[in-house]
Amino acid sequence: MRRSGSGRGDGHEGGPNPRPRAAAPAPPRTPLRRRLGLEHNELRRPVDRVQRLLGFALLLIFLGVAPPLALWAGSESYAAGLRAEEAERRDRHRVTATVTKTGGTSASGDRFVHETVQATWPGPDGKPQAGTLPSRRGVEVGDRWAIWIDGAGEPTVAPRPHSRTVTDAAYAGTAAVLGAALPAAVAYGLVRRRCDRRRDALWDADWARLDAAGHGPRF
Repeated sequence: MRRSGSGRGDGHEGGPNPRPRAAAPAPPRTPLRRRLGLEHNELRRPVDRVQRLLGFALLLIFLGVAPPLALWAGSESYAAGLRAEEAERRDRHRVTATVTKTGGTSASGDRFVHETVQATWPGPDGKPQAGTLPSRRGVEVGDRWAIWIDGAGEPTVAPRPHSRTVTDAAYAGTAAVLGAALPAAVAYGLVRRRCDRRRDALWDADWARLDAAGHGPRF
């Protein structure tokens, strides 16, 4: 017994050969001239074109100034960082300190109190020096660890790492770009404010002409 209907591509969703749906039409593409506000449009006033042209001019100035300024600032910061690296590597030395006494404290300001130890270490000239160092957990007399000292033999931090030089150069370049963008943004804001006032005045004048011609709203 045959099933009613041919069942061959009858166009229904559940059929073996469903009819393909028509693709939705693609949205029309906006021409570049229209996006930039340069095409002829009766609704666009001359003040609108002036605002866009001044905005493009400020953008071109920013693109012409920001890259070389960022390159200069970054290179200057990088060179200064390299000089600081070399100076600190020459002046600072790594030596081994030996704990001679534990149980000390040191007040840093009025809020923090740190445990300290008394230790000795060789100075730059090889003579032993003594002083106070921050304590470590479980430290005992006779423990030894490496510290950095400056040219006077005083404990100090490790020499400047190269990663800090690179980071400072990147920060300097970014700051230069932001510094170049700020005047351009302020200038465009002033232009926009002036153009908005001009547009408001033109709208008021147009409404006044419509009211004088009898096309205004009637109550």
